[in-house]
Amino acid sequence: MIHRHHIAPPRAFSQFSHDLIRHPRLSSDAVRLLTWQLSLPDGARESLSRTAERARIGACAFTRAKRQLKEEGFVHERRLQGPGGHWVTQQLVSNVPLSAAEAAKILGRMPVHTPSADVSPQVAPSRRIPAVGAPTPPPTDGYPRKDPGENTSHRPAEPEQKPEPDPEPAPKTTEPPEAARSLVAALPHLSPDLRRIPRGMHDELARLVTRWLTTGHTPAAIRTHILRGLPDDGTPVHRPGGLLRYLLRDVPPALAPTSSAPTAEQPAPARPSSRLATLRECEGNHVQATLFRPAGGETLCRRCLNSSPYEASRCAPPPRQRTVIA
Repeated sequence: MIHRHHIAPPRAFSQFSHDLIRHPRLSSDAVRLLTWQLSLPDGARESLSRTAERARIGACAFTRAKRQLKEEGFVHERRLQGPGGHWVTQQLVSNVPLSAAEAAKILGRMPVHTPSADVSPQVAPSRRIPAVGAPTPPPTDGYPRKDPGENTSHRPAEPEQKPEPDPEPAPKTTEPPEAARSLVAALPHLSPDLRRIPRGMHDELARLVTRWLTTGHTPAAIRTHILRGLPDDGTPVHRPGGLLRYLLRDVPPALAPTSSAPTAEQPAPARPSSRLATLRECEGNHVQATLFRPAGGETLCRRCLNSSPYEASRCAPPPRQRTVIA
């Protein structure tokens, strides 16, 4: 239960209708803004935005409250041009809702207030005093006028500059041959470590391969050199393009073609990579050559050893045929 106790104020009070305070479609900010404006003395010209600032109503809340007051007819605005060409905005605040026609009649009887009306005559600009003497043209930067027919320049004559020779044209970049491009395109099939060569590095690698081919190296020698430079301990190659650039950067002298039997003066052929050296070709019956890594001295792969007797007979190497000449 709520008990209410009223004490009539002795001064500075305003009377408002209960319908205004209990309006169902006005927010608390709108009611406060309206009651604040209605409590101002006659002749006060405080705008709604200034009232919202004094009442500590935010910008968004003020915009929403002003829109509600205009929709309900408590606030009306109009913009017109007053004396001196100044545009002013008139605002009408009432304690009862007014229609647009009723508000226009009231605003039509009000004087147009302009900002110049508030200026004190003491701070108004005074009458300008004209300058002494007749108007004269502006000086030519303080220097006397020059006779067009007289040459007053005292600068020494500049020496004649000889035309500079044209720079030598830059050497044209030769395109790598098709053989080098084909070799670089086939490198991803050479080893699983070279499957991710960037396409943007193919031209650079082709130019490096061209140097090897020009020196006399064969494509087989280039592929052997690349295989020899790949890691043989299972280390993954994260940047195959950079590794190939490093391997092909220095071009060694090409070796002269040698016979099948190496001599003391001729070096032995390059040994294959250590990963390939541990492999052995299965002697079983396969469609294609099959390589396997033997654990001992076996000559058959695991598939041929673990197959059935019938399949083992098929995998067994065929007997050698002996030719007898009578």
